[in-house]
Amino acid sequence: MRVCRQLLVLVVGAMAWSPALRAQESSTQARMAQYMDERAGMGLDAAVARAVAQEPSIRAVRADVEVARGQRHQAGLRPNPTLSVEHRDEPGGTDALTTVSVEWPLDLFRRPGRVGTADRSVAVMQFGAEDRERVLVADVRMQYGVAVAAIRDMAVAEDVLLAARRQLELVRVRVEAGSTPPLDRDLLDVDVRRLDAASLVAVGRADAALVRLKQLLGMAPGEPLRLRDDLDTLVASIATPRAAIATVTSFDRPDVREAEARVTLADARIDQARREGRADISLFGSYMRMDNGFPQQGIGPAGALERVRGRFNYVAAGATVSLPVLNRNQGQVAAAKAERVGAEARRDAIDLAARAEIAAAEARDAQAQRAVHVYGGGVRDLARRNLDVVRQTFELGRATVFDVLAEQRRWLEIEQGYTAAAREAWEARVELTRARGDSR
Repeated sequence: MRVCRQLLVLVVGAMAWSPALRAQESSTQARMAQYMDERAGMGLDAAVARAVAQEPSIRAVRADVEVARGQRHQAGLRPNPTLSVEHRDEPGGTDALTTVSVEWPLDLFRRPGRVGTADRSVAVMQFGAEDRERVLVADVRMQYGVAVAAIRDMAVAEDVLLAARRQLELVRVRVEAGSTPPLDRDLLDVDVRRLDAASLVAVGRADAALVRLKQLLGMAPGEPLRLRDDLDTLVASIATPRAAIATVTSFDRPDVREAEARVTLADARIDQARREGRADISLFGSYMRMDNGFPQQGIGPAGALERVRGRFNYVAAGATVSLPVLNRNQGQVAAAKAERVGAEARRDAIDLAARAEIAAAEARDAQAQRAVHVYGGGVRDLARRNLDVVRQTFELGRATVFDVLAEQRRWLEIEQGYTAAAREAWEARVELTRARGDSR
């Protein structure tokens, strides 16, 4: 008789919560479809490619490279010649003077210094662009992992909340039938409210993570974005044996190479400053035509009287030499030398930081991989089976609500722990690739 009564309660309970359960499942699936799409969603590689192509800051850095190249082209050009024309007339008279002169700076010593400095500047800008791309790619990969981890936490929270609501409806039916004390219903009601709040927090974190990812992709916050790769896919993609990871040095990083290029840029500026303090030569040439006369008259070639007048042509050529007697650019040379000292110090600091980052990232990556392997040893599947067994036992009336709540919390902690471990493993590998200087 008691078994029949329990079966009747279960049937009535199933009839009571099945429509609500289907509505909640449909709402959960619709919400997940806003975040993940295994077919049309954006994969990690596509996200990286979009960020490299469209993110505003990387486009600005590339524009700086083009600016440096334009300045390099300008530095290689020689000075233009100077042409001057002068004409003089005698007021009320007939005298006239016309002069045409050309001056051409040879730029014998300064041009190589300018070109050398411009070449080093282009190299610095190129390494800077590579470093910005390295950081951007790592940021996109990192934020993609943060987003899918947040989405997974949201899915787990929704799953637990849906099951808790189902249990609450079942217990309410039992309470109304008199087979379960109201305390069990109240305990489940409190737990459902707690899980509901946790689910809302998880949704907010997922939304915030997607907005930050959109920013890195050069997308507006309101643009739709659905992801294709889930957290398990990302973790599976980094399951690389440690021996397969090649050994790199800090000099492989673009920021270290940029710092080294700045040292050579300082050397080029020292050379340029010294060259600008040397003598330089400018060539000039002129042609002058003078028409000059006097009011007196004299006997001309034909024997007749005529005004004394003559036309004269003059050609001149020479060179102008600037003599560095007082100003030999001493101050600029001293400033360039001091700049080199600072560039060397910054290079050493960046190199030291890079080597420390590589070592720390390798240690973090090794331990994070081990943590994921612990969870991958069947712990999650066993916890899920235990929870299902306890729930079924509870539905059959052979377990208490305390058993369900305890096992449900244990399973939730394990799932959240796996998400945290998987996210840590992904972030550790991304940090390792960033520290090693990999841009893709």
